Amino acid sequence: MKIVLASNNKHKIEEISNIMKGYEILPMSEVGYNDDIEENGTTFYENALIKAKAVYEFLKNKNKDYIVVSDDSGLCVEALDGRPGIYSARYSGEHGNHKENRKKLLSEMKDKKNRNAYFNCTMVAILPSGEIIEAVGRTYGEIMTEEKGSNGFGFDSLFYYPPFKKTFAQIQEEEKNSVSHRSKACHALFDKLKKIDKF
Repeated sequence: MKIVLASNNKHKIEEISNIMKGYEILPMSEVGYNDDIEENGTTFYENALIKAKAVYEFLKNKNKDYIVVSDDSGLCVEALDGRPGIYSARYSGEHGNHKENRKKLLSEMKDKKNRNAYFNCTMVAILPSGEIIEAVGRTYGEIMTEEKGSNGFGFDSLFYYPPFKKTFAQIQEEEKNSVSHRSKACHALFDKLKKIDKF
């Protein structure tokens, strides 16, 4: 069964494809879906489901049977009451402006002693039957006082991962994929999918 990822985010597609080697994962553009999907949910799960349902309904109308997978992820900081959370990609106001997002986070964390944070990834799969499967992955760390590293994207250069004693931007992609929130969610989701007949 082919899997359509309800995203055209090249970083996300590449990361999930690298984590789930052996599965054919297509971006939604390859099945003809190019509309912007408004993520107006109030939780990671709601946003993931909104995206998955949009692509699922599109494919159903074309009588195409795919498993549609979507995720919503973000950085949750204790001292900021869980912000930026679901607004991580548009924290500074402009969607996808990672530099400004990091700048705002550093500003808001300037005088905070509690640096604890975690990355959350909530994944949803909708089967051709309409059944919905959910999985969540989290990776815990701390917010740095300055950026370190040039790999990764988003808040990676500010997210210090204690077991590696480095930020996510200081480690190689393979290392990150072994411990990341998205990797944990992916493996949990695909473990559930493997139990389905003919998958």
